Order: sequence, then C-alpha cells, then structure tokens
Amino acid sequence: MGQSCTVAIDAMGGDFGPAVTVPAALELLKEIGHLSINLVGDEQILTEVIGQYKASLGGRLQITHASQQVEMSDLASHALRNKKDSSMRIAINLVKEGEAQACVSAGNTGALMATARFVLKTLPGVDRPAICTALPTLKGHVHVLDLGANVDLSSEHLFQFAVMGSELTSAVDGVSAPTVGLLNIGEEEIKGNEAVKEAGRLLAGSGLNYIGFVEGDDIFKGSADVVVCDGFVGNVMLKTTEGVGKLIAYFMRQEFQRNPFTKLSALIAMPVMKRLRARIDHRTYNGASLVGLRNIVIKSHGSADCFSFTNAIREAVLEVEKGVPEKIAARLETLLVEPHAGEQG
Repeated sequence: MGQSCTVAIDAMGGDFGPAVTVPAALELLKEIGHLSINLVGDEQILTEVIGQYKASLGGRLQITHASQQVEMSDLASHALRNKKDSSMRIAINLVKEGEAQACVSAGNTGALMATARFVLKTLPGVDRPAICTALPTLKGHVHVLDLGANVDLSSEHLFQFAVMGSELTSAVDGVSAPTVGLLNIGEEEIKGNEAVKEAGRLLAGSGLNYIGFVEGDDIFKGSADVVVCDGFVGNVMLKTTEGVGKLIAYFMRQEFQRNPFTKLSALIAMPVMKRLRARIDHRTYNGASLVGLRNIVIKSHGSADCFSFTNAIREAVLEVEKGVPEKIAARLETLLVEPHAGEQG
C-alpha cells in the first residue's frame, strides 16, 4: 500500500463534466486503496450523480461546493479575475492549502495554467511552467514538453524545460539518466533558430544526458526519453499526430468495409486490431503535467471519457508518490543556481 494521497478534482471541467469526472473518481477509489478524492463543483449536481452510482460520501470521497464554473470559451484573464469561486480555482486552492496533494482538471487549458501559476507559484529557478505528457514510441514512450503553454521562448527557458522533463521522467519511469533531445529541423549544429542552437550549447555543458538535436520522426522512434521544444512547435506536433491517427483509423474502416471479403478479413483481424488500438490509444496517455509549479497539477484532455480521465488521476497519484516537484526543485538547484552563481563570480 502506498502513501496516503488526496486528489482535488475539478469535477465541472471538460466537455462532459460530472458525467465523466464522477464515475472516473469512483473507479479509482475502488482500485487505489490509499487514495482519497475531493470532488469540487456544484454540490447538488455532484450528489445526484454520485447517487446514480449508488456510492456514498464520507471516508475517502468528499464534495467541496463551488458556485462557478470556468467555461472552455473563457479567457484566462477573465477566469483568473472573475471566477474565484469556480471549481477549477477552488480545486487548486485545496492544493495550496495542503488539503490535497494534487489537482486534476479537464477544463480550459489557458485558465488552468494561469490560475495554477498565480495560486501555486513556480519553483525557484523556473521562469515559466510547461505542459508535459507521454507519447507512445517504438521503444515504449517519450515525455515531450512544452505542448502549448509557451510560444516565444529563450534558450534558457528550453534549458529549464529539459531539466524539468528529465527529472519528471527519471521519477515516474525509474530511469536514472534519461536521454534528452532538443527538437529541431535537423541534427546538424548549424540548423535551427538561435534560441534552439544556444539551448543546445547550454545542454551540452550540463549534467543532463543530452544526446543533441532530434527531428520530428525521432519522437516516435524512441530516440530520446525526453524531447524538448517550444509550445508552438509542440502543440502543432501533438495536434498533427492526433489528426494522422484519426486519418489512419478512418482509412482502415473504409478498407475493411469495402466488400464482403474485406468485412470477413476485418473479423479475422479483430484481435490484432484491438491490441494495436490498445498500444496507440491516446486515452492511455491522457494526463499532462504542468511541470515547474510548486505543486502537482494535471491537465486532462477536455473531451476525455471515463477511461481517459482515470488515467489523468493515476498520473496525479504517481507524481505525488514519486515526489516530482521536490525532485525537480532539487535538480534545478544544482543545474541552474550554481552555474548562475559562477557566472556572477
């Protein structure tokens, strides 16, 4: 049995709200004996949904009422200023107050990042938090950051992301020295913009297991355990990957339904197709970390179903058990504070 862990869930966030967040929470409570969950949202609605599953409050399941909800269309600045009693804000406040060790939300990404950064603050040595998630590769999976939180970045920001991604991967995957690659338009040192090239020079002189520049196809080859890029590139890459996956699935359905023979082939191939889907199912990798904050905040995909949302909660529990923010802070101190002190001397 692991250490006791309480996760605050923005139960109203995402496209489906309590219809997904509540059953996912109940499923995880059955699965993880040391987990407690605080569902934050409209108390009446949450109580009714919990009742539909014949579950009861008390013990490891609580409700904290919130009178507001952050909409997907809300500007981050509007949510921060005008929705202080939202389910998202209160869930983050519970982490700040020590009532929970992590927050999980499927809500508005911009609002979540802005609110979490304002309430929880960043770790010493971190200028900006980043969005980091795992993606499947030929060798297992890779952690990629940033996936959309930051567009215009300096070489120092990319260096900080590499440190955070390396330590996160080391903690959750048990890899002592994860390989780190910097996403670029080529592997040669002369390629890329100035921020990327300078970040490469910083990483080459660091204590990280830096392997140099990697290209887009290297992400899924598993060439590195961690791939670092700015949020503009990372978000385009992620959305493109999702689009290609949907395109391939669509073409396969078309081909299997082309005639009676292909339909029969589909039945024969069904076991293989199910295993393939399980290996590349994006829902398995749901749950992106907002790394660089003083506490753990996990962003679930807005359209997550119950299976997908449970994986976001699992990620939160894992990061609590592994003490991810503390380990990132310790590594940042050795790699960022000391070099800066040397430069000033």
